Order: sequence, then structure tokens, then C-alpha cells
Amino acid sequence: METCIIKSPLGFTKITGDLDGIASVTVLNSEEKTTDIIPEVLEDCVIQLNEYFEGSREQFSLKLNPKGTDFQNRVWNALQTIPHGKTTSYLQLSKQLGDVKAIRAVANANGKNPLWIVIPCHRVIGSDGSLTGYAGGLHRKKWLIEHESPYKQQSLF
Repeated sequence: METCIIKSPLGFTKITGDLDGIASVTVLNSEEKTTDIIPEVLEDCVIQLNEYFEGSREQFSLKLNPKGTDFQNRVWNALQTIPHGKTTSYLQLSKQLGDVKAIRAVANANGKNPLWIVIPCHRVIGSDGSLTGYAGGLHRKKWLIEHESPYKQQSLF
């Protein structure tokens, strides 16, 4: 398994993967030394993440290899259908997966998503429109949703 650390607008980001695909993209809560030479199997992920943060990429086209249960993988696949710039609720996601009563299990699987940003768990909000839990911190979730919004807030001052 290859690893690299890059700097993003939201902090240092650790990427792991191998020839089978990208296994994880994780935002770190501490300063780390960035990787000088990016392993070849991770280069495309680094490029696409940088394009995303620059605003020139809305969809990722990477070979993914997250490790999870069958249910978690179903949830993570459903997350990838949420369009850029849009949000959904845990309830809507549960309905999409065919079991409205699975809302807590869906939320739990969402929270265990190992592929930060690439599998857009940040696009899931509460039914009332609130920014509910996010493993990377609510300030990052807010930033990501605003970054993807087609309506940019302009400063008056």
C-alpha cells in the first residue's frame, strides 16, 4: 500500500492506495510533512483532488478500493450519485436504498466513508437542512458545500 500526504485548503490530506485502487483519502487534524515524490499509483488522485479544490473538477474518475461491509459499499455507491452542488438527507438516502428505517445505519456507514471528498459524504445533511455530523469537522463540511455551490456568496464589504 502506497501513501502520500498533500496540503489542501482544508488541511493536510493523507492518500493511500495501490494497483487495486485508492483505498482512503483522509483529512488530518495536524500538520504533517508533505510527500516529496508522489507514488505513481496515487498521482492521478492527487491531480484530481487539486483540480477539485481549484474548481475545475466536479466529478472524480478514479479506480476506488474502499474496504467496508456490503451495506457500507451500497451506501458509498449511493453517495456517488449525489450531483456536485446538490445535497440530500439521510432520510432520502435511506429511501433510495430501499429501507426508510435504515436511517441510522446509513448515517453510520456515511460516517465511516474512507474516501473523503471523492465519495461525497459531505453532501448529506439533516432533513431540516442542518449540517449534521461530519468526520472531518462541520467547518470542513460547510466549506465543501459552499465550494460546490453554484451560488457564490459575495462579500458586501
